[in-house]
This record gives sequence, structure tokens and C-alpha cells, in this order.
Amino acid sequence: MRTLLYLFCCLPGWFAVELSGASLSSPDGNISLNFELRSLGDLDHCPVYEVSYRGERIVKPSRLGLVFAGADALTHDLSVQSTQFTEHNGLWKPVYGERSQVQDHYNQLKVSLSRRDAGGVILECIFRCYDQGVAFCYRLPRQGTSGAIHIDEELTEFAFENNHAAWCVYSAQGKYVLKTIDTMGRGVERPLTLKTQEGRYIAIAEAGLVDYARMRLRQHETRPHAIVSDLSGDVIVSLPAVSPWRVILLGQSPGELLENNDLILNLNTPNAIEDCSWIRPGKVIREVTLTTQGGKACVDFAVEHQLQYVEFDAGWYGPENSEASDARTVTLDPARSPGPLDLPEVIRYARERDIGILLYVNRRALERQLDELLPLYRDWGIKGLKYGFVSVGTQKATAWLHEAIRKAADHQLMVDVHDEYRPTGYSRTYPNFMTQEGIGGDETAPSNEQTLTILFTRMLAGAGDNTLCYYDDRVIRDASHAYQLAKAVCFYSPWQFLYWYDRPPGSPRRKGGAGGQKGVVGNEPELEFYDHVPTVWDDTKVMHGAIGDYAVLARRSGEDWFVGCMNSGEPRTLSVPFHFLPEGKTYVAHVYSDDPSVKTRTHVRIDRYRVDSRTVFETSMTAQGGQAIRLVPARLEETYPFYGQ
Repeated sequence: MRTLLYLFCCLPGWFAVELSGASLSSPDGNISLNFELRSLGDLDHCPVYEVSYRGERIVKPSRLGLVFAGADALTHDLSVQSTQFTEHNGLWKPVYGERSQVQDHYNQLKVSLSRRDAGGVILECIFRCYDQGVAFCYRLPRQGTSGAIHIDEELTEFAFENNHAAWCVYSAQGKYVLKTIDTMGRGVERPLTLKTQEGRYIAIAEAGLVDYARMRLRQHETRPHAIVSDLSGDVIVSLPAVSPWRVILLGQSPGELLENNDLILNLNTPNAIEDCSWIRPGKVIREVTLTTQGGKACVDFAVEHQLQYVEFDAGWYGPENSEASDARTVTLDPARSPGPLDLPEVIRYARERDIGILLYVNRRALERQLDELLPLYRDWGIKGLKYGFVSVGTQKATAWLHEAIRKAADHQLMVDVHDEYRPTGYSRTYPNFMTQEGIGGDETAPSNEQTLTILFTRMLAGAGDNTLCYYDDRVIRDASHAYQLAKAVCFYSPWQFLYWYDRPPGSPRRKGGAGGQKGVVGNEPELEFYDHVPTVWDDTKVMHGAIGDYAVLARRSGEDWFVGCMNSGEPRTLSVPFHFLPEGKTYVAHVYSDDPSVKTRTHVRIDRYRVDSRTVFETSMTAQGGQAIRLVPARLEETYPFYGQ
């Protein structure tokens, strides 16, 4: 095939364009992507891409393509009709997030493909190179008289040079296992974090999943070191149609991947809610007794400890798994609570104290009653819902869920989606979508190693409702209390659930005596950290990070900084420079660390020091411990010693 070569310098770097392919670079020039049509096995003119990072080929030639039901596959015998380059560089301000503004800077290549034996564009591959990684999607234009098309399979490959280490999990709340590409099998969740033999880090992710089957990942059946997309069912789309984005994050460290996770948000459409004044991040306590007394006790506790919400969990409208339960009524599940629960009275009591009430509703009721429930709950004065045990994976389940989020926005209700759903950035488009589970959080009693793996894998996708415990026995068994404080910084969630298994003073015993006094929140001094810690941030920095071993994150809210330090495996001391503080300004560091000699049931020591941007803090942690630090501008009357003196 005769090829014509053109050179363009209209964007940063050079772009080579052929009739058979094209290349693209990131704005900083560190990442490049090549596209071409080439022969693979006994197939000719197959669409293929490859990616290089800092001069090293990271993704070797990898196949692209779609397989249709009742139609020819778009996998080979294609020709390039045209290529189009564009550049975008902008800033946008999220309603809330891990940073107060996000840069969206990329170079884009659109390749229009046709069948070699026929005219007309039948497939477009859209590639973007960011400084943080690459992303691509398929666009199917309108074709003749066909108004819809049935996608049976997607053949997107991610082929690598070597058999990289892979942190695999096979359910959204499952246990991570360290494998290699060639032993990972199938059904692997995304994001999937990989480590190369040269020490670079890669994550394969999905963004912009709204009305399509979820992508999971599997090892290639015959090709070594290759991963293939694995859709959770077929897809029927109306034309024109665009697939979700396939994303490859690249970094020199796991911390760099985590700092760059706003790439997922950038690949979603902008905020569709005109008035967001009713959307309110905050801290939540779960009401576990399903009683009026317990609800009011939680409200009082929320006021005292600067929480914003109280959530009534499963059982308030009957057995959650029963089709007979009516979520339009307050009808207690006798297996969960003897009552009484006067929910309207609790809502009134909370409203007078500026505390919002959230309700859990299982998918069975949601799927049956959603259009009745949403206006009803708004009339009740409910601020948001937790959607429980939602179906995930198939196109039908995916489309229903995102429609349910949009409908909630129409009634000014916020949403937390629980159980197996993992985010792909839809909270940018509908910021009433506050958080989601899809995480092996404290409910699953993860080891520190698991938690510190989740931080650099699952949390690349977006907010995670980690259901933080504090007084539960699993904290002592699996970690420490200072480590638990640090989680509130390290694990981002605009609705941060605290004291998940605990009850405030004044709350009655749970049904059957569960919890007793052991689970009642005490007056330990370090709870001031939870009182002050925000749930959303203006800036985020990963100071240290090793998957499964340790992490140190610093996050800013206004002038205040919060630092979370988490450890696993062996005692460690990590140096944390406070160079992020404003130069020439003194701060007070409130330091919360584990100390068995402290005579409280949590054994957390509090030290306070004066620090500034020149301070290098040494954070010492036990094998399963951590530290939490709150940094606030110093007042003239404060006489704490300067750190290190």
C-alpha cells in the first residue's frame, strides 16, 4: 500500500501522519502514542496502537476493534479515511473534590476508518495524550439507514513488554492478590495497577461509563503479557454512539498515579446541574438502633462533633430484601429493631439543628418505587439516599443506575451508591452523586496491607465510602487508632462515614444487646481530629507511597493542612517535609500518634509543635500503626515549642 507522509508542527512536538496511521504526543512530550493499520496473524489492515513513556515503550502494538451481532466485525480490512488533530487546555472548578481546580490539557487525534472495499466512515478511534497518561474510545457514526447497532464483544488489548506485577481483585469489594499478567485469569476489576521491571507504574482504568456494559479485564488467551477488555454483557446503542474511555495512567510511583486520578474526571462531561447550592459534602454517623432515641442522640452527637449528617440504614421500612417491604412507609424490620422510630420527629429535630437525614433504600424498592420515592423523600425533608445492593455490570444495570442518579438530582437529593459499583467519573457530570462503595472498606475488616493496596488501586477511580470504624474491635486487631484517624485523610469521600459500628452516648442498646457499652463513642481527646477534618479538599499531595506497605498524604482545606500516615508490615520512620506550607508563616502541628502508655482505651498521644515550611517532620509508626497531623496557622498567644527544639 502506498503511503504518503506529512509533518505537522501546529501543536507542541511533531506529529507524523500517514494514510495508514498517525502519532501523537502529550503536552510535555513525555508520552507518545502511535496508531497504524498492520497485519496481525492471518488478518490484514488491523487497527493497532502503542504507547511510549519517557522514551521507553510501555504498551507494545495492541489491537483495537469491535465485534457485532449479525454484522461484520470492525477488526481488520480497514483503511484510514482521515486524521484530525486538536489541542485542548483549560481549567475547571469542581463543585467539590480532591483539589479546587482541575487542569484539562491534552492533545487529541481522531482517526476515521472505513472498510477497504467500501466508502464511508464506519468507525472513529479517538485518542488523547495527557501528561498523566493516554485515553481512547470508539465512536460509531450514523451509517445508512441503521439507527442502532448490537455490540457483541470489544477487542481492546493492552499488550506489554514484560510479565508485569499486577494487583488483582475479582470483585469490587474483594481481596487483592499480587499476580502477574500471565497468571491473572479473567474477571479482574478496574482500575488494575501494574509495576514494570524498571519500577514504573501503570493503571488500566475506565472513564465515562454511563449507558454501556462495564469493562473488566482478562489475560489474553494466547499472547503473553497481554490484557484484553472483558465486557460484562453485550451492548445495544443508538447511532451515533461513543464507547466509554479506556484509560492508561502512567507514573514514576504509585503516589504519582494517585495524584493524577483527576484524569478520570476530565474524561466525563461537565456539570449538568445548574444550581448546586443544595449539594453539601460532610461527615456522617450511621444510626444503628433504628429508634427515635437513637436518632436524636446521633443528631446531638453530630452537632457536638461537627458532623453534617445522620443516616438510617437498612430495616427502617421493613426487611430490605423483601419485595413486600414498602419504602414509602416507616415500618421497622423486627429482626433489626424493636423501635419505636418516629422518623418525622427525628427529621424535624435534625432540621432545627442544621443536620441532614439520609436514608438507605435497597435496590428492590428503588427499582419498583423510584419515581414515587424521590418526590416523597424530598417532601419529608430527606437530604440524600444510599442506594443499596445495586445491580452492576450489564448495560441495563448501568443505564438504570445513572438514570436513578439523574432523577435524584431533579428532586435535589444526593446519592451514595453502595456495594459493587465502582466509579468512572460520573460525579463530575452529576455532583449530587457524592460517593460510592465498590471498596473493601472497614466493613470487610481488611488488613493494613489490603488497605494500603486499595489506596493505590481502587482509589485511582474516585471517591470510596470506606465506612470508617473507630471503637470496633477490628481496629485493634487489624490496625491502630492513630491509623484510623489517618484514613479520614488518605481515603477521599465527600460523604465520609465515621464511627460505622459505634453509637453516641444516649443511644439505646442495639437489638439483642449487640455492641453494649463497648461500642459507645467516648470522650477520648483525639476525637478532635475527626471533629476538624474536612471531607473535600483544595489541594492534594502524595508525600510517600508503596503499594501494600505505607502511605503519607497531605491535603489542604483553606489555610489548614491535614496529613495522614499509614503503615503496614514493619515499623517505619518516614521524613515528611512541610515545604507545602506558605513560606515565612508559622503553623501549629497537632500530632496524633500511637502510644501504649497513654491511659485511654485508644492509646493515642497528642503532641503540639510550632512548625514552618522548613520543618522536616519524622513520623514514626509501628508495624500496624499510623499518625495523623493537623496543621493550622499559629496564633500569637500559642506558646508551643518549635518542633525539634
